[in-house]
Amino acid sequence: MPEDSKPANNDRPARRRLLGWLGRHWLQLAGLIFVLALMAVILYCYRNYQERFDELAAYGYLGAFVISIIFNATLILPAGNMAVIITLAATLPSPLLVGIAGGAGAAIGEMTGYIAGRSGRALFARNRMYGRVEGWVRRWGGLTIFILSVVPFIFDLVGIAAGAARYPFWKFLLYCWLGRTVFYVAISLLAGLGLREVIPGWLF
Repeated sequence: MPEDSKPANNDRPARRRLLGWLGRHWLQLAGLIFVLALMAVILYCYRNYQERFDELAAYGYLGAFVISIIFNATLILPAGNMAVIITLAATLPSPLLVGIAGGAGAAIGEMTGYIAGRSGRALFARNRMYGRVEGWVRRWGGLTIFILSVVPFIFDLVGIAAGAARYPFWKFLLYCWLGRTVFYVAISLLAGLGLREVIPGWLF
């Protein structure tokens, strides 16, 4: 047998292991690729076509729902939807409905964090804050998800931790929806009452 054929033969076990790993984890890998691609597309569009996002305010309650889905799907990327939500709450007849629509959209958008946690926990495991949040999710479950879903920004880590901990998806979505709705309704009511100045500026 020619010597130059041996390296190819030696590569076969490694190739089989790789193919076996891909066969076992293809769904998680596809989920992670989907989340990363979605975030990249949203960030690109936000930076280059920001006026299009602002135009969603013209769609009223539906606009609040859609923009909340979009921006809550970005995980920890620097994009926010509170300016549109506050504007809608201050101009539409029912700030309460703006908050409810925004909370429902936010819960759907946060699914990307859950998918990322199920698919790529290792990407976040070295983050100290993430480690704490995952510990809270494993210990207190839904209570952690609900309380931290009321807190801006940190909730992305909760979705990732819930996915990594294999927390039941429907429970995650329920507690996320409840917490996000509380947050969005509170902001919308403040804006509807003309109290925009008491809303922290860093939210928008």
